[in-house]
This record gives sequence, structure tokens and C-alpha cells, in this order.
Amino acid sequence: MKLSGTPVLRTEHLTLRRFTVDDAPAMFLGWASDFQVTKYLLWPTHQCVEESRNILKKWVREYARNDSLRWAIERDASLVGSIAVVEMDKPLDEVRLGFCVGRAWWNHGIATEAVLSVMSFLFDDVGANRVEASCDSRNLAARSVLEKSGMRLEGLLRSAHYDNFGRCDRCIYARLANN
Repeated sequence: MKLSGTPVLRTEHLTLRRFTVDDAPAMFLGWASDFQVTKYLLWPTHQCVEESRNILKKWVREYARNDSLRWAIERDASLVGSIAVVEMDKPLDEVRLGFCVGRAWWNHGIATEAVLSVMSFLFDDVGANRVEASCDSRNLAARSVLEKSGMRLEGLLRSAHYDNFGRCDRCIYARLANN
């Protein structure tokens, strides 16, 4: 894979860009403090804006590495969510995506548009062979996004995932470069 960091990606409705530490208040208020958004995620709901600021400081430092692929999702100049390559298997040219969008922007196609944009970048520019995502089997919204993005359900791993609800079944979705 050809890794050169996190570029700005633009779609019809979105701008995907690098986070800045100044995004902390918008991140905290938009999604990180909302249990309805974080209930199916692996990280805990943020209790204060300082938690959001601290994670953003870490992410901003990681942009120095060419394998850091993490975007802030903007719509109409508002920060609405995030999408990132959360795992990478370089010998297999495989990446795993994670994403979330604030509740105020649910059901507007934002997550699907962001996933499609990032997948296109990963296949066309990075040279990924496989893009994968997994989610709690009860997370019907995430499952819908992945299916609308052209990913196929490859399997259900029973009691093989842990999120803010506790132990759960894990759905594995993927798309290959050649399909």
C-alpha cells in the first residue's frame, strides 16, 4: 500500500479533513458526549470537553505518521462526525474502518457518503485490496451504512465483540478492490 497520510477528501455534500485540537467542543457536543451515539462504540462516552481535547491532541500528533488515516467529517461547515482506518494489515493490503456521526445528522446519508469516499481513496490511491468494518449485530444503522456502501456481510461472530453495551455478537462486512 502507498501510504502518505490523511488528505482532504471532498464529496458532493461533505469535506473530510484532518482534525485539529480546536475541534474539541464540536466533537464533544456533537457526538462524543452522547450515549445514543457511543453505545455501540469501543470507547466510552466523554464526560467533559477535556476528554475530547486529549484524544484530539493524540490524533493530531499521529498525523505525523504516513499511516495515520483519520478524518473529521464536515457538512455545511459543521463538524458532524469522524471516520478512520482503525486497523491495518499491510502484508494483506487490508484496512478496517470505524466511523460515527452525531445524532443530529443521522438519516441524512452522511455516514454512507463518507464511507464511500474513504473506500474510494483507499482502493484507488492507497492500493488497499480489502476494506473491512465490523459492528455490534444490534447496530442496524451501521449495518445499513455498510450495505449501502457496497460491503458484503461475511459473517457473524457470536459473543466476539465488546462495546459500551458489553459483550455482543460481531458482524463482519468487507469489500474487495476487484468487486
